[in-house]
Amino acid sequence: MIETQTLPTEPGCYLFFDSTGTIIYVGKAKNLRRRVSSYFSRNDLDPKTKRLVAAIAGIDFIVTDTEVEAFILENTLIKKHQPKYNIDLKDSKSYAYIHVTDEPYPRVHVARGTDGNGRYYGPFVSARERDDLLRLLKSLFGLRSCRRLPRRPCLRAHIGSCSAPCTGRISEEDYRERVRRAEAVLKGDITGLIRTLREEMAAHAERQEYERAMELRDQIAALESLRERQHVDRQKTYNEDIVNYIVSEGTVYLMLFNVDRGTLSGKREYTFDETEGFLEEFLARYYADHEPPEEVILPVPVDDAVASYLSHLRGGKVRVIVPQRGEKKNLLDLVRKNVEIAFFGDRIKLDELKRRLHLPELPVAIECFDISHLSGTAMVGSMVRFLWGKPDKKNYRRFRIRTIEGIDDFAAIAEVVRRRYTRLRKEGGELPDLILIDGGKGQLAAATAVLKDLGIKVPIAAIAKREEEIFVPGFSHPLPLERHERASLFLQEIRDEAHRFAITYHRNLRKKTIAP
Repeated sequence: MIETQTLPTEPGCYLFFDSTGTIIYVGKAKNLRRRVSSYFSRNDLDPKTKRLVAAIAGIDFIVTDTEVEAFILENTLIKKHQPKYNIDLKDSKSYAYIHVTDEPYPRVHVARGTDGNGRYYGPFVSARERDDLLRLLKSLFGLRSCRRLPRRPCLRAHIGSCSAPCTGRISEEDYRERVRRAEAVLKGDITGLIRTLREEMAAHAERQEYERAMELRDQIAALESLRERQHVDRQKTYNEDIVNYIVSEGTVYLMLFNVDRGTLSGKREYTFDETEGFLEEFLARYYADHEPPEEVILPVPVDDAVASYLSHLRGGKVRVIVPQRGEKKNLLDLVRKNVEIAFFGDRIKLDELKRRLHLPELPVAIECFDISHLSGTAMVGSMVRFLWGKPDKKNYRRFRIRTIEGIDDFAAIAEVVRRRYTRLRKEGGELPDLILIDGGKGQLAAATAVLKDLGIKVPIAAIAKREEEIFVPGFSHPLPLERHERASLFLQEIRDEAHRFAITYHRNLRKKTIAP
């Protein structure tokens, strides 16, 4: 039994050791004796803490004058010893950057890391926004996208979307000025760049250089449009971080939004085991490596020492707020909604599909079949597999129809279904939880007959293209699903992927057929 009565009642840090003398946990406390004793006197500990307590063979402690000092010391000790049972703050996602290379004619492109030469901007949370911005910058300022300067101008040069340094059409100095302007956009100084461009446009117009003035006018219009899209609420004069989370089955799913003077500038996602006081530990660990903003918005109250600790790190006052209504509460709800989508979106789709199709089990694995042909020639089949709501591309399969002549989609579906599950059984593979057929009642009947013949009992459904109707065996009418329901949209997503895969295979076969 671990002795705790001799521990002091002052604030400080405690260290738990295992039987080998390795530090397995570092914690902070307002009252060391009370906090450490709670590990051994309570019966409602979470599973991870129970494993921790079972592994404790020794205790050490360090007394501090204040709770703020305990926060600081805790972070120092955690970074030094990397204890097994402390939160591992690895971001759940790695986001891409826009990289401006260090070359005579710099290239602007997407990069996953920041370990090369040149300058990096980001990270970008949204891939679509990043790609849209990159595309705009290349087109707007005529920046090259080629890895190496070619010997002859490419298509972008011919259509005027690249300044074509490969041809000597632009000097290195003029090209670098274009890059500097693109970087001004990446730094967020769109307003200052627009002001400069307006002055240049007026000067060119005064010298009757109307073609260049019109080019600058178009750049200004594009930048103003970009500024409007990025504008949220720039009247705030301070920065905020908004933190929210969901705890599910012993795991914390947490998201943090960075708001820079009213504009969302980034987000971070984390998952870690649930432990008592995990939110305070997260805040202490996170802000040890990131400067705290003026305001931190949380869903639940934390100890007053947290605000003091963050203020100490910042060197100025930090407000920790738990809003109950209004704009800040709406922001908290928005972050929670993002947590639900990011971490539970696929599970929600599967739960909804199980409910609406009355499936006996959650459809974790779904396989969908489609047929593609051109007037009965080069008929092919495809099968795509979705696992936990996401494409499982390594298990996609394609089929060249062997036994059918002419147009017979029903027979073609029957052939690929038979071939798929005959082979799967032979190889001892796991059957899916749901089979989906691209087609109507005829295709469904053909596939169902094959499954019955093979003695396979797996739920099956079909989705017809025109009205997105869902059919299941035993019912002459489609299920009462609206095409915009979550379950129907998920089935459409799977069907569309199967169709894309089939079309790609069909085109490849046709190219081989007509090749000289």
